[in-house]
Amino acid sequence: MPAVQTDDPEADLFTVQAQLRDLQRAIVAVRGELELAHIRREVDVQKAVADGQDEIKLLKATAASLRDALEQAAIAKDVAVQAAHAAAANEILQLKATSAALREQLELARINTEAGLQAAHAAGANEMVQLKATAAALREQLELARLNAEAAIQAEKQHTQDEIGQLKAAIVAMRDTIDTKPGKP
Repeated sequence: MPAVQTDDPEADLFTVQAQLRDLQRAIVAVRGELELAHIRREVDVQKAVADGQDEIKLLKATAASLRDALEQAAIAKDVAVQAAHAAAANEILQLKATSAALREQLELARINTEAGLQAAHAAGANEMVQLKATAAALREQLELARLNAEAAIQAEKQHTQDEIGQLKAAIVAMRDTIDTKPGKP
């Protein structure tokens, strides 16, 4: 508001004083609004700071929770890896033991087979010796039987020849007897 000058200095003073009061009221009102705005801004800042701190706390808690979960997952993974290593080592030991047992059984089977073959060869050789001895004995018996049969045949032939000779002699004697008998026709 511009100051209006009149001829009356008191009126001017009164007007200026009124204007000054209006300005002072305006300043008080502006100062009140400014303080109120400042307070609102301070409250908003404090609220924003509090919200930020709450969010920071929440983020820290989330980060800590995630860190714990990550550590738990890493521990669980390490435990699983160790368990897998232990299981693999145990399985390898079992497979080695099984392999050794199978190798031992195979070696025993080979030894038993070789022993069986040697026993079969020995039995076969013994049987061949026995068969050869039996064949030789049978050959000898057969030869003896043949010789005995030939001797028996010769003896029978001789006996038959002797008998034939005796019969011939008996026939001759009977003829002589018949020839020498008186009364012969």
